[in-house]
Amino acid sequence: MAPRANWKGFLKLGELNCAVALYTAASTSERVSFHMLNRKTGNRLNREFVDSDTGTAVERDDQVKGYEVSDGRYVELEPEEVAAAVPEADKMLEIDEFVACSDVDDTFFDKPYYIAPADSQSGEVFALVREGLEKSKVAAVARTVLFRRYRTLLIRPHGRGLVANTLAYDYEIRPSTEAFEGIAARRMEKEMMELAGHIIKTKMGHFDPAEFDDRYESALAELVKAKIEGRKVRRPKAPKQTRPADLLEALRRSAGGDEKPASGTARGNAKKRAGTSMRKAG
Repeated sequence: MAPRANWKGFLKLGELNCAVALYTAASTSERVSFHMLNRKTGNRLNREFVDSDTGTAVERDDQVKGYEVSDGRYVELEPEEVAAAVPEADKMLEIDEFVACSDVDDTFFDKPYYIAPADSQSGEVFALVREGLEKSKVAAVARTVLFRRYRTLLIRPHGRGLVANTLAYDYEIRPSTEAFEGIAARRMEKEMMELAGHIIKTKMGHFDPAEFDDRYESALAELVKAKIEGRKVRRPKAPKQTRPADLLEALRRSAGGDEKPASGTARGNAKKRAGTSMRKAG
């Protein structure tokens, strides 16, 4: 069964446009989910909004959005007012500019969506846009109203179609300096860097998401299964943290032995000695 499109509209580039459909690229529907229950009766609980002062439940028709302007003071916003303030969805995904993929900070990436032609008549224009992006090795920046919000999207070739990432706004991304200000500058020993480089080289691979295991979800699924079967699940032990005094020893063990890899100078001297021995033998 073909997936259901989350959004349909038109991809526009200058005087070119084609009908497109957006499909969710990432889904959480396969995750283990829980309901809240009454421990005494085992019945499922329902959520309801309660007045913070009176403690009484408030019916849906009496609920209204409010923006807090000061402590305990709110501006009420009716649904019609909120709807009128949101830009109208013209269903037009208009490309504003093209940028090099390397220019985009992926910290701004939000949600991914696949883009495909919405009908057979749009196939040629869609292919032209897609092939143009791939050949020029660039991404397209486009804007539209998506799910009642004005969003900026970064569009790139992906397989036979396109992938679009909604982008966070600048004000939504906190400066990294806030998180990194406590990190002290350190000068690492040469042997440590050589060992670290050796470990990285021996563990080089290719990005394959299929190899990634969601251990949290697996643990939850196993817990649920064990409860159903009346079994107990052993809690895994937390890994020991490496102490600064053990760092060099831990690096050596990670590299596969107690001996450090030969440095560039040591490797050069070893080659010279080997060459001299071969000449003498000859």
